[in-house]
Amino acid sequence: MNRLRISPGIKIAAAAAVSAAVIASAFRLGLAGAADHAASDLLYQGPYPMSGKIVLLQIDQKAVEEIGPYAQWGRGVIADVIDALNQSEDSRPAVIGLDILYSGETDRAEGAKTGPDAAEASGTAGGDARLAEAAGRYKNVVAASAAVFGTVLEPDGNGDYRLRQSGIQSYEGPYRALAESAAVGHINVMLDSDGILRHHMLSFTLPNGGQVPSFALAAAQMYADAAGDTLKLPETDSRGFWYIPYSMRPGGYSESLSVADVLSGRADPSYFKNKIVLIGPYAPAFQDSCFTSMDHAAPMYGVEVQANVIEALLRGEYPREVPDDIQTAALFVVSFAVFFLFRKRRVATATAAALLVSGGWIAVCRLAFSSGLILHILWVPAAVVLLYVGCLAYNYVSSKLEALRVRKMFSRYVAPDIVDEILAEGADSLQLGGKLTEIAVLFVDIRGFTTMSEALDPQTVVGILNRYLELVSNAVKHNGGTLDKFIGDAAMAFWGAPVACGDPVMKAARAALEMAEGSERLDRELMKKYGRTVSFGIGIHVGPAVVGNIGAPDRMDYTAIGDTVNTASRLESNAPAGTVYISRAVADALEGRIRTRSLGDSVKLKGKEEGFEILVLEGLI
Repeated sequence: MNRLRISPGIKIAAAAAVSAAVIASAFRLGLAGAADHAASDLLYQGPYPMSGKIVLLQIDQKAVEEIGPYAQWGRGVIADVIDALNQSEDSRPAVIGLDILYSGETDRAEGAKTGPDAAEASGTAGGDARLAEAAGRYKNVVAASAAVFGTVLEPDGNGDYRLRQSGIQSYEGPYRALAESAAVGHINVMLDSDGILRHHMLSFTLPNGGQVPSFALAAAQMYADAAGDTLKLPETDSRGFWYIPYSMRPGGYSESLSVADVLSGRADPSYFKNKIVLIGPYAPAFQDSCFTSMDHAAPMYGVEVQANVIEALLRGEYPREVPDDIQTAALFVVSFAVFFLFRKRRVATATAAALLVSGGWIAVCRLAFSSGLILHILWVPAAVVLLYVGCLAYNYVSSKLEALRVRKMFSRYVAPDIVDEILAEGADSLQLGGKLTEIAVLFVDIRGFTTMSEALDPQTVVGILNRYLELVSNAVKHNGGTLDKFIGDAAMAFWGAPVACGDPVMKAARAALEMAEGSERLDRELMKKYGRTVSFGIGIHVGPAVVGNIGAPDRMDYTAIGDTVNTASRLESNAPAGTVYISRAVADALEGRIRTRSLGDSVKLKGKEEGFEILVLEGLI
């Protein structure tokens, strides 16, 4: 029975798909969530130009010092502020937003003081009524409300009940008189899981069906109605939230005054004309602040948050977060492709690819943001890092195992540098075949060696031969060449393969001169010791040759073949002892850098037509 065989390509594709699916799912479930939010805040939150339409009236330390402890103010103080702001048509604001929750009635008696001496009226009568009357008189006040959210039991419409997450457990609005005389908006702040405010709830629906807009939306809508403009609302997610593009950092609102400045008359009334005036706590003691995506280090007061949201609503430009389902699918596709990008790559190549993909993704995020779309910045770079580390670890282990196998198979009958190249190219390099490559080929042969071998004992002859061949080997390796083979008392080397190198012809020439110089020193030693000497004959040619694994599947050699190799061999065979013959092609490649002597076509090479010029390499310039 034949077993089903799965091709390597399908196995690799399956591994890529599984890796991509695991990574995409992990990020969808929140991996690197906090870091991604922080990176997104840095890239996407940059101050927008402020409109100058909003003024903050701060209930700050200055106001507390001049008016008295805030807990003793009474609501008549804010009524006095509203009256002061609306004292004439030339100073009347378009909107006065009270970022303070006034729920429940507090009046206990009649006749409260107003103005700068209102501290003396702490908790006295009339505050509720006076605040409601002021709001109703000018019709430009927005009051605050708040809801408590949690799990609630609600009818499912089929006579049964169901649990609903984030349902309204309770709602606290302004006391009745103020609710009837002012617009109302909620001041609920919903932080993300990392404790940062990035989103704003545009509105919510009460259990009785009533719709409650946000405080910022109520203020912006009142301002737009007064100006005769149409307010463009943002698209919200399934929970009614939208992304806040902040206009300023904490403490960065230049249009700010203290409530005390208005009550004392120090503020110019005309400064507030047709503007949105927001009144709210502005001191740490009030504990009305939170950290925002604009600045994770400094908390932003609630009234500043409201100002930022109103600025965004008036501007009408809303960046939208691309749904996570779409981004998860995109991350899967990118991770699948990156898997193949890193598979069997060198560290330098993989690193460059990782930087390119990560940098490209950040550029895409920035470009998308300029078009109003928000993407997860770190999803792709973090996935790239995971795949980079995973693939490199796999590549490292695989290469070590492959290296052991290849060394065991080939190190017994090929040169070490050829083994290294086979390891560098991987298993594919073990196949038969070659490629046409421009190389410089050098042949060297020991002249007079046969005569010497007849006069000396075999052990001495082998020792002398090894010294000459060691000299050849060192010269080739020192100049970055590939020592192809030893052929008795001759050797073949080439430059430009298996790895391309700079200036291969010059390196071959330097190796030849190094051999000739080393041979002279060795000749003197042999003459002194044995009374005999030998020398090198060397030939160099450059041109195209087929380089690769040549032979049979069970016995192959990494070598070069072709007319270029044959020509270099014939140059060497005709070169006298101590002489380096080169072709005109070599001389032209090194023109101006070597000293040569032309022999013309006086030396005939087998297989070459008349006019093949041979030159003697005499040295470098």
